[in-house]
Amino acid sequence: MNPRLNYTQSSPETLDTMMQLEHYARSRGIDKSLYDLIKIRASQINGCAFCIDMHAKDLQAMGESIDRILLLSVWREVPIYTDKEKAVLELTEYVTRISESGLPDDVYERVRAHVDEKEFMDLIMTINTINCWNRIAISTRMYPGCFL
Repeated sequence: MNPRLNYTQSSPETLDTMMQLEHYARSRGIDKSLYDLIKIRASQINGCAFCIDMHAKDLQAMGESIDRILLLSVWREVPIYTDKEKAVLELTEYVTRISESGLPDDVYERVRAHVDEKEFMDLIMTINTINCWNRIAISTRMYPGCFL
């Protein structure tokens, strides 16, 4: 498999726009580990190997345990995530699959038990940002190391 195109070369404006969105999401004060857990979980759902690889390596570089990275797709089955992380991972799943059932009230309430309205919106923007990155990477057939 080869990438369809290198969007950073064919459309630098796309990269500039996405980097502005990324900068906004990163600047909101979300814990860095949680930020990358969100990115990996959405990327797992979307099937984006490029983004899973990138954010797993980011977490490893920060010293995150390999168990918390490898077991992320089964976060409900293991006791290694905090209640807040579990609520945010559930939010990530529902927002990533928004067309299937929207965002149920009980999921919203579980997240709001841990965050205020501002942080809730910061989480939504983070989830939206990684979903946008995933759609670019998947549509252009990016994979880990494809542009090295």
